[in-house]
Amino acid sequence: MTFLMQRSSPSSMDSVVPQVLPWCPALHLSPSTRLLTQEAHLSSYLMSPSLRFLLLFLILLPLPLRRRRTAAAPVFSDVIKQNFTASYIDYIDTNGVFLRSQSSSFSASLVADIPQAPFVFSVLHAPTTTVVWSANNASAVPDSAVLSFRPSGLSLSFPNGSLVWSTGLLQQPAAALRLLDSGNLVLLDAANSTLWQSFDHPTDTILSTQRLNAGAFLSSPAGDYRLLVTDGDAVLLWSNGWQQYWRFSSDARSVRDITAPVANMADSGRGLNLFSSAGETLYEIALPPAELRAMKLESDGRFHVMSYSGNGSTFVETLVAPVGDCDLPASCSVLEICTTQSQGAICNCPPSFSLSQDGSCSPADGSMLAPPSSTCSGDGSEQNGMQFSYRSLGGGVGYFANKFAAPASSGGNLSSCQRICYGNCSCIAFFYVNSSKSCFLVKNKLGSLISTGEDGAFNVGDGYIKIAASPQPPPISGEGSTSLLLPILLPSIAVFFLLIILLFAGNHWRRRRRWPRLHRRSSTRIPPSPMKEVYAGRSTRWPTSTDDEDDESIGDSSDSAEILIPGLPTRLTYADLSAATDNFRTQIGSGGFGEVFRGELPDKTSVAVKRFGAGVNGIHGKREFLTEIAVIGNIHHVNLVRLRGFCSESRRLLVYEYMNRGSLDRSLFFPGGPVLEWQERMEIAVGTARGLAYLHSGCEHKIVHCDVKPENILLHEGGGIKISDFGLAKLIAPEQSALFTTMRGTRGYLAPEWLTNSSISDKTDVYSYGMVLLEIVRGRKNQPAVSRAGGSSCSGGGDVVYFPLAALEMHERGRYLELADPRLEGRVTEEELRRAVKVALCCLHEDPALRPAMAAVVAMLEGTGEVTEPRREALGFLRFYGRGFANYAASAAAAGSSFVVNCSYVSSHELSGPR
Repeated sequence: MTFLMQRSSPSSMDSVVPQVLPWCPALHLSPSTRLLTQEAHLSSYLMSPSLRFLLLFLILLPLPLRRRRTAAAPVFSDVIKQNFTASYIDYIDTNGVFLRSQSSSFSASLVADIPQAPFVFSVLHAPTTTVVWSANNASAVPDSAVLSFRPSGLSLSFPNGSLVWSTGLLQQPAAALRLLDSGNLVLLDAANSTLWQSFDHPTDTILSTQRLNAGAFLSSPAGDYRLLVTDGDAVLLWSNGWQQYWRFSSDARSVRDITAPVANMADSGRGLNLFSSAGETLYEIALPPAELRAMKLESDGRFHVMSYSGNGSTFVETLVAPVGDCDLPASCSVLEICTTQSQGAICNCPPSFSLSQDGSCSPADGSMLAPPSSTCSGDGSEQNGMQFSYRSLGGGVGYFANKFAAPASSGGNLSSCQRICYGNCSCIAFFYVNSSKSCFLVKNKLGSLISTGEDGAFNVGDGYIKIAASPQPPPISGEGSTSLLLPILLPSIAVFFLLIILLFAGNHWRRRRRWPRLHRRSSTRIPPSPMKEVYAGRSTRWPTSTDDEDDESIGDSSDSAEILIPGLPTRLTYADLSAATDNFRTQIGSGGFGEVFRGELPDKTSVAVKRFGAGVNGIHGKREFLTEIAVIGNIHHVNLVRLRGFCSESRRLLVYEYMNRGSLDRSLFFPGGPVLEWQERMEIAVGTARGLAYLHSGCEHKIVHCDVKPENILLHEGGGIKISDFGLAKLIAPEQSALFTTMRGTRGYLAPEWLTNSSISDKTDVYSYGMVLLEIVRGRKNQPAVSRAGGSSCSGGGDVVYFPLAALEMHERGRYLELADPRLEGRVTEEELRRAVKVALCCLHEDPALRPAMAAVVAMLEGTGEVTEPRREALGFLRFYGRGFANYAASAAAAGSSFVVNCSYVSSHELSGPR
């Protein structure tokens, strides 16, 4: 059609004369006559049937085919120069790809789900087609929209010219657009300096080649969730940052190295890290090696870390946070209570609430939930002409954000908390924690609730929801009951409380008579129960008897054929281990289980070889041997000892990583050695708590260690802190909340439920940890040594009292510095000391439900979570037992008894029985 557009130009037309009129090459006519002749011939040609058919075909050709016919734009490699424009139509044949990195690992594309659909300007990981950055994720544009690269920058516009997205104002004119092999899209000036880069403007994903700096954040596709890096942590937020539901430092899988302001979050190759400005690792979550990692905040609020090994076409998920189904803000509908079950989470409305037509919970009497408002009356009880009141959520109901929120006030009562919420127009609910007198507000947006009746992970308090006042709203404080009901209700209530008091007094009297006898009996070890099947889905043969009966059919002759545990540590021969230990020459420990020897594997790695004694090679020894292999072999955490191998030939042996400082009791209790400084003691306390938190909540099955004590906490010169000795551990399936078992553990660290035949759960470990924490604070055993002269042989002075009782009494007086190890000579941080003592006492609550979870203990010790006040009424047994012990010690000294308890060290055999 070119010759039609040139008909108005005679000079141009001269050039086509030989083509249009080839039959008269020598014709000499005037220019005007020649033009008329040419037009006549052209008109005759255009009216020919063949050309008319061609024009009609082009007009009726479907639009997509005509677009495809014109899509011949080139795909650039590495760099694009300025004055570039493109639309999806231009690159429909390459699925929108217009630029590839030099190695083709990444591509820049105008991504559309289907042809002719709205597209998003994105950067993709080419082998997996995973979007790792996008410019207009929240507002896709039609396929006719134009992407332009000009000296002013990169921009995306609608066909009418209105701007959708741009790189903004640049300091210098842009000369080139480049896609690096790291996945970074950059604008360069003429001097090759970076003017703008996509790594500085992350959307919902960062790569392992990228850093998320403090102050920057990832946003979920819908914008409801954020992963924000602050100068102190990395946190997940909901509702425009008002409510937090996960924290990097509080995750059971994270490990703290040093304390400093956070500069960025990035992948170190070993795992996900928080770094300081000097590049030092502050926190780390270990991950398996990978060629590339993509870390993405998904639409449901979960943060996923996905690894690419270089093979295949997909990323493999290696980390998700938070882990719990009920830890997300929208795990259930608004106001529904999320309860964790073995098959997942279930959702139910609180008492006095019912499911509404929109799928959320609302007051059963038809009242409406109060929306947040910016218009309040004087006291906040009236908004926009509507009266409001509060409706109780009932007991055992918490809110996800309260785990990490700071209280709006402390020290007040319930009424003052209500007034604070009334006075804040954005407040739609509040939780009041009576033990600490703390008030937590829920602002702007309300998510789902958490059932904590059996968990007790944090002190949730009592929750109240703001609602539009109903004709007869139930009062939150009991005031407002009609005077007609009082004469009827008061006598009934009085009789009821009298019965409760009598029952409590009778039970307390029986326990006082029974406690000394049971505690003395606890020093005699009852053999541990056999291990049931441990990890479902693994081909492991185990003894299958119940907790209360022995399986006599289990012998030792078939050890080598019976232990079949795919994927677990290496099976070694007795000859291998004999050679590694130089025929068991260097003994570094011993106990009722046998001996521990130092060895060296062929790869020059130092190891500790635990050889079980002949006396524990029977049924119980075999069960605990299998237990330890199963438990340690299937878990990996920086604060849990690593099992390198095992042997099950004529003798049973376990091979561990070598910890060159030995166990905590040797560094803490033995006189003559260097004193553990306060900072190292707190690092040991936090490391131990992290290891237990991982056992309780970070594994496929909840693992109860059952024997937490300083002898089972190992130290390394490099600062390593690891929990060891899992021979007594029990596993609890997800559908179980607790278990019943025969007694196991160590005298002095046994929780009260062991002695009263109550159900056993992970809270028994919490109690033992509380005892260990007090010993770390004081630097001696909790139970003192009583000599003939009435003195003490413990390091740290002549204490003759039961130290947990002393800690409770000093806590009540606020005299915490008197509890510190005297050998520290005042080198103690008082605030950390106060925090440690309070946490330890909370762990020692007699009722397991009142003890905090180990994840909450970690947060409290690190100062990232609110420290719960110990409940005096839940620690009465400490007073009873402690005073009984002191009276016994005094009477023994007065009678000249030669009875001495060595508090520095007692063998594991004496305390825990055979391993």
